[in-house]
Amino acid sequence: MVEDFISGKRKIAVVGLGYVGLPLCIGFGKVFKGVIGFDISESRINELKSGHDWTLEISSEDIKKTSVEFTANPQALKNAGVIIVAVPTPINSHNIPDLKPLESASEIVGSNMSRGVTVVYESTVYPGVTEEICGSILEKYSGMKAGVDFKLGYSPERINPGDKIHTLENIVKVVAGQDDETTGLLGEVYGKVVNAGIYKAPNIKTAEAAKVIENIQRDLNIALINELSVIFHRLGLDTREVLEAAKTKWNFLSFEPGLVGGHCIGVDPYYLTFKAQEVGYHPEVILAGRRINDYMGKYIAEQTIKELIKSHVAVKGSKILIMGFTFKENVKDVRNTKVIDIYNELKEYGVNPFVYDPAADREEVRLEYGIDTIERPGDFSPYDGIVVTVKHNEFKEFSAGHLRSLCGNNSPVLIDVKGLFNSDILKSSGFRYWRL
Repeated sequence: MVEDFISGKRKIAVVGLGYVGLPLCIGFGKVFKGVIGFDISESRINELKSGHDWTLEISSEDIKKTSVEFTANPQALKNAGVIIVAVPTPINSHNIPDLKPLESASEIVGSNMSRGVTVVYESTVYPGVTEEICGSILEKYSGMKAGVDFKLGYSPERINPGDKIHTLENIVKVVAGQDDETTGLLGEVYGKVVNAGIYKAPNIKTAEAAKVIENIQRDLNIALINELSVIFHRLGLDTREVLEAAKTKWNFLSFEPGLVGGHCIGVDPYYLTFKAQEVGYHPEVILAGRRINDYMGKYIAEQTIKELIKSHVAVKGSKILIMGFTFKENVKDVRNTKVIDIYNELKEYGVNPFVYDPAADREEVRLEYGIDTIERPGDFSPYDGIVVTVKHNEFKEFSAGHLRSLCGNNSPVLIDVKGLFNSDILKSSGFRYWRL
């Protein structure tokens, strides 16, 4: 059956061409003929047709040489034998799962799919969403019956934005269908693209649960290290030095403290905790980890204020350069960035924070957060201190002398959230240095 997709007799469509959908679409386009890339954004489609990806996940060369049909016309989905939905699954301001993007995508697919199609979801959800919510929407808008007129599948995404090593082809792909035949088809289809291997989960709910706990595990491990960092600072210990010593043991898990934002680790735990509470269980450990990680922006800002006071800087009216605003290094994505917590907390203290991030889209930051980022780090120098929040490659090129030239007082503060710089060199350059 997979030969029909290779020849183009049957087509594969990907709905949602963001950080997950586009690499998937391009990957399929290298193997299968007649791949359709659908997105509701006309501007996104026009951008991809011109050979550019604003996320920088896919090179212009790879886009231009692909045979993928990029379209904003949902009727193109009628020609697909497999439709893969890869849209965001955010949370709202109350940390409740927001399924609107997923529901909207399901409505579009249901209104335009053909009998016999297999609809696969890659979005991170709690167990039951694919069959109970998405399947019902597909049935409503198509007038067809799941399991009879069309089949459902789930294959959790494992794309790591900015990571050029752990790519789609190099990560084991989990697949699950509502029956063995569907699971087998997904194993064959994805297996033509993924070199690392296919894992067939026994059912869709198991695959959904496996995905959501991948990020919960990372969230909890980082929360532990963040809490240890707070404790070690009170004990007068350098957290990084403690971790380096502990890592000499063969089974020590290596995590580092930091801000936990973005659209995965800082979001996905709330999907499972929501479902857990729905079935009558209040999760303690998962939510405790979330509280710790959500607190870190405020904590870093408070430590910045303390270091300014120790440097005899008047806090109110002081100027701080924040280097980095994206949720992680070397990506453009500012969704759910926790740097905003540092920015807002500093403002509460009367500090004037200035944000510089060469990777972030300035207009997106302005529209999303109401912040006008600066074009060059020295635009409003001299500063009383610098907070480095993200390990962008460009920042690694900044020498201690250059950083010092951006500051004015005799003992400026440098808050190195990710431990990017050598503490001894920064201290010898005249900085009052602190790291998480």
